[in-house]
Amino acid sequence: MKFILFFSTLLMCPSCAFKPSAFTSTSVPSAPDYSLSSSWAALPEIEDMADKVPNNSLKDNQSTAQVDVFFLHPTTFTGKANNWNASLGDAKLNEKTDQTTILYQASIFNGAGKVYAPRYRQGHLASFYSEDKTSSKAALDVAYEDLKTAFEYYLKHYNNNRPIIIAAHSQGALHAKKLLQDFFDGMALQRRLVAAYVVGWPIVDNDFKNIPPCKTPDQTGCVCSWRTFKYGYIPPTYLVGDSIVVTNPLSWMTGEELVPKENHKGAVLKNFNKIFPQILDAQVSNGILWAHKPKFPGSFLFNRKNYHIADFNFYYLDVRENAQRRVAAFWK
Repeated sequence: MKFILFFSTLLMCPSCAFKPSAFTSTSVPSAPDYSLSSSWAALPEIEDMADKVPNNSLKDNQSTAQVDVFFLHPTTFTGKANNWNASLGDAKLNEKTDQTTILYQASIFNGAGKVYAPRYRQGHLASFYSEDKTSSKAALDVAYEDLKTAFEYYLKHYNNNRPIIIAAHSQGALHAKKLLQDFFDGMALQRRLVAAYVVGWPIVDNDFKNIPPCKTPDQTGCVCSWRTFKYGYIPPTYLVGDSIVVTNPLSWMTGEELVPKENHKGAVLKNFNKIFPQILDAQVSNGILWAHKPKFPGSFLFNRKNYHIADFNFYYLDVRENAQRRVAAFWK
């Protein structure tokens, strides 16, 4: 239950032992140097966790892919800390990132493109819960500036005018929204956007002027987004409503019809090397995605109404195949 238990701990204790003073620029760790491979959690030319596949029926296609994937990982900087921002020199944190989100999320996309995943001075999880809003914003601003710098380096040194998929979850999705606004929305680069999977953070229908929501499985140059909750539950402290973009990851449409679990291609959860098909349904409702509680080994421990921890992994194979489908549609 490594994946489930790790992220469940984060949700149960969002600011465990986090007691820093107010944010100051002098307390920020050194900025990354993206010319160093150590500043990346995933690069196509090195062996990393984004190269893994759950079973032999799937293939890592990065060596021949004609599309790039720029992946922005979610928060892994949690627990005891004295700073608002993570240090790239924290080997233990880097290992945690690699063994969780890079393995379980970034690997989804190695069937569609070459995966680039920058490390960054992510904001501590408490940045989303602290009453010190000034420090929280400053910490998240530092995180975004790193990702902006990483993307600029990627464009200059790695991309070579190839089409791009943007993929992100949670804190990464918050930053991905701004990255799309700063580099793609109404700009020349938008023509090379295959699709954006901005998951685990609300995307409002006016966040972009020129990038539409994805409304069909083959649409390109568009954005997909969802936040997953137990069927029937409306979170009281989260942004909800019809103005929020929600893509159903079983139909890849935005309608509110319930898509039954028979359409579910597969989740990757407890054991990375095992795919669980037909255990989840999906329905768009009130600006969120509903799913009935799935049954899988150890699911008796999974009693939350907020399924944020598994936004991608509940629909691992569905997202993987859709990314490949959109790449094929892009070339047509």
